[in-house]
Amino acid sequence: MQDILKSNFIKEIGDTAANMYRLGWNERNGGNISYMLTKEEVEPYCDINKTIRKLPLDIAFPELAGKYFLVTGTGKYFKNISIDPEKNLGLIRISDDGTFSHLLWGYSDGGTYTSEIHMHLGAHMQRLKTDPNQRVVIHAHPTNVVSMTHIFPWDEREFTRTLWQMCTECIVIFPEGVAVLPWMVSSNAKIGMASAEKFSDFRILVWALHGCTATGDSLDEAFGLLETVEKGAEIYMNIVGKGERHGIDDEMLKGVVEAFNIKVRDGWL
Repeated sequence: MQDILKSNFIKEIGDTAANMYRLGWNERNGGNISYMLTKEEVEPYCDINKTIRKLPLDIAFPELAGKYFLVTGTGKYFKNISIDPEKNLGLIRISDDGTFSHLLWGYSDGGTYTSEIHMHLGAHMQRLKTDPNQRVVIHAHPTNVVSMTHIFPWDEREFTRTLWQMCTECIVIFPEGVAVLPWMVSSNAKIGMASAEKFSDFRILVWALHGCTATGDSLDEAFGLLETVEKGAEIYMNIVGKGERHGIDDEMLKGVVEAFNIKVRDGWL
């Protein structure tokens, strides 16, 4: 059997986490990643029939029964994932009834998955209903997105429209807009399921005064989505309060929509 540490997916998640840490989006142990893998991807590197431990879930996810996820651990620093993957990551398989998971590899110090596991599994559950290719959920604390929620109304349409107006690529990268949840206590099942509802219609969700979560077909896609939303928020934070600004108006946005043949959320332009 091959060494799981030599797999592409371990390197991918380590490189992504290290990059996000360098950007300042995942300070200390802030943030988390889950990466859904297929049996065919996992089996060459891991004994899928050997359970190290059973890890409980506060909410059952029978829709995800039998699915495999590589998940960052609770209390773990993103900068350390590429240095010691076996301690900072865990490979799990959801049980047949969805009430717990089988730990197949990782969390070697006796740890467990991120405290935001319910948000991650809820997001995967919803995104799979919309697009079966969606397999990545990334949660981070991008500085400018969080800053923007301190001074901007928590209104999805207006938040999205303002980001679209910051730079041309925003409406191209997230034409369906950005979901926004009012502030809630994090790291529990309640915010996890409230988030899951949002992911039925959106690929990216802002938690007011906290952070941002993106989904995608790959780590690069989800990271790029976060990156673009953060760029829009950075431009906004750089220009807000500095007098008259030009901005990208609705007619300009409609021109971009037409040129790129994209569909935006009805009524948002």
